Order: sequence, then C-alpha cells, then structure tokens
Amino acid sequence: MSRVFNFNPGPAALPLEVLESAQRDLTDFNGTGMSIMEHSHRGKAYDAVHTEAITNLSTLLGVTDDYHVLFLQGGASLQFAQIPLNLLGAGQTADYVNTGAWATKAIKEAQNIGTVNILADTSKDIPTTMPDYATLPYTPGAAYVHVTSNETIAGTQIKCFPKTDAPLIADMSSDILCRPIDISQFGMIYAGAQKNLGPSGVTLVIIRKDLLARAPDSLPTMLRYRTQAEKNSLYNTPPTFGIYILMLVTRWLLEKGGAAGIEKINQAKADQLYSTIDNSGGFYRGTAVTEFRSTMNVTWRLPSEELEAQFVKEATALDMSGLKGHRSVGGIRASIYNAVPATAIESLTSFMKTFQATNG
Repeated sequence: MSRVFNFNPGPAALPLEVLESAQRDLTDFNGTGMSIMEHSHRGKAYDAVHTEAITNLSTLLGVTDDYHVLFLQGGASLQFAQIPLNLLGAGQTADYVNTGAWATKAIKEAQNIGTVNILADTSKDIPTTMPDYATLPYTPGAAYVHVTSNETIAGTQIKCFPKTDAPLIADMSSDILCRPIDISQFGMIYAGAQKNLGPSGVTLVIIRKDLLARAPDSLPTMLRYRTQAEKNSLYNTPPTFGIYILMLVTRWLLEKGGAAGIEKINQAKADQLYSTIDNSGGFYRGTAVTEFRSTMNVTWRLPSEELEAQFVKEATALDMSGLKGHRSVGGIRASIYNAVPATAIESLTSFMKTFQATNG
C-alpha cells in the first residue's frame, strides 16, 4: 500500500495508527461480531465509545463540570445559525470579529437572526492579518463575542484570546487541540471534526451550562443545545462511527502528550516550513503577517500563477496531495494539522528547495 502525504484542508489527514485500528475493528468491534457502525447507539458497546470520547476530550481540554461536551451534526456552518438562535435574545447585540471567509459566513448567518456589531474587519487585508483583540470596542452587555480562532483560507491564527465580559465563543474548526487553551475563558467553543478531530459528520460543541437556559421555548427541539445536553448527545441517533474515530484520535493525542505535547510537534513542523519560505530570497512569499501566521494552514505565493500550477502538479506527482490554495485566493496552501507527520514537512521542504533551484 502506498499512502500520499495529505496536505488537504479538510477532510484532512488522520493518524495512520487510528486508521489501522479502525480497519481492524471495522467488521468485528471488540469481539462483538459486528461493526461499531452496526451497534445500537443505546447499547453497551457504543456507550463505552461515547463515554471515552467525552472523557478524552475533557482531559485534553481541561473541561470542568461547568460545561457540557456535545456531539452534533451539520458542521460549523449549522453552528453559525444555531449560536444566535440559542444565545442572541430579542433586543440584544452580539459582537463579531471578521477575520476572513469563515468569520464572514458566521456573521451573515447571525445577521439573519438578530443584531450584530462587527468589532473589526480584517477579512480583506493583504497580507492577511488579525486585529488587536485587547483594544476592540466591545459592546457593553453584549449577548456574546464571536471569534474565529484560525482562518483556514487566509492562514492566520489568534495567538492570544481576549478576555471579555460577555461569553466568548470561538469557532475552532481548523485548530482545535493543536495547542493548550484555558477553557474557562470561553462560554462556548465549537469545531467541525474533519480537520483535527476525526472524519466529517461530527461537530464538537463545548458549552457552559448556564448558557443553555437562553434558548427560547419556541426554538425547534433539535436546534436547542439543551436538548442534546439533557440527553448526552443521544436525543437522536448520533454519527456513531465518526464519534468512534474521534475517540481513537483523542486517545492518540493523549499518547502524544496531550495538547502541550502536540503543540511542540506542530510548532516544529510550522517553523521548518516557514523557514523554507522566508529563506528563499523572495521566491516563496508568505501571505500572512508574521505574528499571526497559522501553525495549521501555511499559505504562500510563487513569482507567477503559472509557476504555482507547475509547483502543485509536480508535488502531486511526488505524492504530496492537496497543496493548491483555495480558489478564492489562489497560491499554495499546506494544511499541516496534528496528524500530518514531520516526514511530510521534510519531503515538502526538500521539494520546495529543488523546485526553486530549477525554476528560480
């Protein structure tokens, strides 16, 4: 079997060890004679998976009894609407920071539901950047403050989260568990699983319990966070196989030393790749302001679009997949999530140096 180096932005690379475990369990989970996908979500076999997934996440993120860990569906895109539906009351204002494509989508959904105050907008800035969160004009009495911790397309990342009076909500879809965070700083975090946690189809929500009461009774049952909180995410049939993979991924992360351990690995990978860009004499040009460079999505340009197309073609032929930048911005993007091994970065940077020597 030949596996490529997977730099896709999502669905993204999964740890090989996780895939091999899933392969072994696929037809016979723990000697039960059937796949985990065939087990009842209310049975003992699946209950052990569900419980471990929550326990692992709680350990990795330092989740206390003040929060619920929920497994939902619909991706971050559904959360863009579900958050204001649950937490933005009549006559209230929600603060949003627009740092790129995903923050823009969240804002548009919230504006369909209630009053939104855009604290800052760096979505069109080139090179891409983020605002100074400590100096933003937060709305007194805001229902919540919404930020996007990592902009996948722009290649930018919040390095220090703001301390806010209103509940801080963060879309962490593309950098969840890439580093330690202080969960007590947030009213809620959420993330689609398909970048750092598992396969597509699972959405992680960690929400402070006191926020559950905000949802109006008129809200459809399935759109209320408290519905799933009261039923341990088992009100309806959850995506059991996706949660099983998430359980394996979080188990793998614990073996790597947790969030602090994987942060060291991630930083070393990012440093190697950014160093290759910065030491190319301008042949490769990073597109994000240095102090906000993402450790998950590294973006850069070459001298021409023709060279960029050639770069992607040659890299793909060398089993490096998913390097083409997003269609809205072009260029090159390497998504180097937790599961992307250091050997992938070594191969990529070696190719970059060879490509420059040939085409520079």
